[in-house]
Amino acid sequence: MSQHYASFEDFYPYYLEEHSNRTNRRLHFIGSTAGAALFFYGLLSLNLATFGKCLLGALLIGYGSAWVGHFFFEHNKPATFQYPWMSYKGDWKMWWQMLTGKIRF
Repeated sequence: MSQHYASFEDFYPYYLEEHSNRTNRRLHFIGSTAGAALFFYGLLSLNLATFGKCLLGALLIGYGSAWVGHFFFEHNKPATFQYPWMSYKGDWKMWWQMLTGKIRF
């Protein structure tokens, strides 16, 4: 049976447990950073076709690197399959905590 989380604050400890492998966390950080950079590059291009390609690339890089981390290093199923929005928020909170040194990179 799946767990229901009433709030992001309740969900985040579970999210961190699912990201205990350091290589997985690194892949998340790198993929999220590269995906965000590509997204904003496309947005700033002011060209709809370029933005569409960059958005697709950002999703492939961001999720692709995270899923490689889960399937090959963490050996679990990504939380985004069951909790897409909370997982997205968790990824960026973990990203920030890695950037600021709260979580080991």
